[in-house]
Amino acid sequence: MTLPASAGRTVPRRLTAPFGAAVGAAAAQGRLVVQPRMGIGYVPEMLGGLKAVRSANATAVGTITLDSYTRVGDHDSARKALREGSDLNGFPIVAHGADTTRAMLADLVAPEPFSDTFAIQVRHGSPLPVGIVQALLDAGLDATEGGPVSYCLPYSRTPLREAVDAWARSCELLAERVEGAHLESFGGCMLGQLCPPSLLVAISLLEGIFFKQHGLTSISLSYAQQTSFTQDVHAIAALRHLAGQYLGGTDWHVVLYSYMGVFPRTEEGALGLLRESAVLAATTGTERMIVKTPAEAHRIPTVADNVLALEEASLAATGVTRQTPPPLSDNPVYAEARALVEAVLELDDDLGAAFLKAFARGYLDVPFCLHADNAQRTRSYIDGQGELKWLNPGSLPIPAPEKTGSSRLGADDFLGMLSHVQQTFDTAALEGSHRPTAHALPTYKKDLP
Repeated sequence: MTLPASAGRTVPRRLTAPFGAAVGAAAAQGRLVVQPRMGIGYVPEMLGGLKAVRSANATAVGTITLDSYTRVGDHDSARKALREGSDLNGFPIVAHGADTTRAMLADLVAPEPFSDTFAIQVRHGSPLPVGIVQALLDAGLDATEGGPVSYCLPYSRTPLREAVDAWARSCELLAERVEGAHLESFGGCMLGQLCPPSLLVAISLLEGIFFKQHGLTSISLSYAQQTSFTQDVHAIAALRHLAGQYLGGTDWHVVLYSYMGVFPRTEEGALGLLRESAVLAATTGTERMIVKTPAEAHRIPTVADNVLALEEASLAATGVTRQTPPPLSDNPVYAEARALVEAVLELDDDLGAAFLKAFARGYLDVPFCLHADNAQRTRSYIDGQGELKWLNPGSLPIPAPEKTGSSRLGADDFLGMLSHVQQTFDTAALEGSHRPTAHALPTYKKDLP
């Protein structure tokens, strides 16, 4: 596979702490790393946001989220917006240019000690990220996220084949130019909600294997909090076990996303959900967590909103004891995820080719995803215990679910699923109660040493 002509040149000095190593160092000390979603179009405001995160009363890493123009490669429009002082919904790293971004980072890491302790990840949402990867490397950064499936199907009409090729080149560019460059799979967050955990685990793990095949040695696997604490415990345990099995020779960790669907409208409900995700992270030994803020249901969060969420999550995780993972024999998420992973890996030694075959055959099929390369035969539902289950597994290579009534999902059912978490936490907040978390922990738990 051919890399850009600039790929072999010497990368500028990394200006921040190596991302994977920074997370690993915190985890070794038993500290959950928390991270905001944050992207601001102009340098003074973006710099101020990064400094606020760096100064938060939490073990935090920084985020530079890119704007929509940059995500789709429309850099001329991004440059025009900068010239005209127009609002941007993120930081246009290509339009700003490497010198501008490096100057911002140099200001951030002065005095020098911060360059050894504060790490930053670039987040973008692009199915064709080669130019973005080039720009972040030129600016002295070393970490980003996405993947050939997870940044193609949910966000674009780009053919999966093109995304697979672009992500292969991007992985090789990262590996070629920065030792220890870090890439996170977004595969555990497909559409953000209503995807049964086994498919999230499988796609995240498979993208991690794809990254490894293309030369990366520092990898993280994502999982988005869903509708059931117990089911999420099973999912993260499954993800960690499979990562240990398939990602040997790499430095890997798991990142949990606080619930990505409709967020509670009450402040206490939103904080309750945020705190529960932090407890989930600590309980499962998850190393890093992406937060959401109580402002999510109403407006774009401010820097202060993000810092508050970082500190709330960090506080909620403090003192929570990591639990022994459930036995694999009692973990239904693991059984399904393993079946999905093994079926895809059997299709082709080249995981990029295996992805194409898997989606063509419906072995991977994301519920409610309208992308042309998605078979669109699977459907999910939330059962009486609040767990996401398969209503129709399509052609997924897993056992057919037990019949529980109608195999069709009505509009009212779908809307109810979308608001399930929001209503659960808002109701608890309005009634003055707290959603019980401890009761949902598996009964077979015991403290780890």
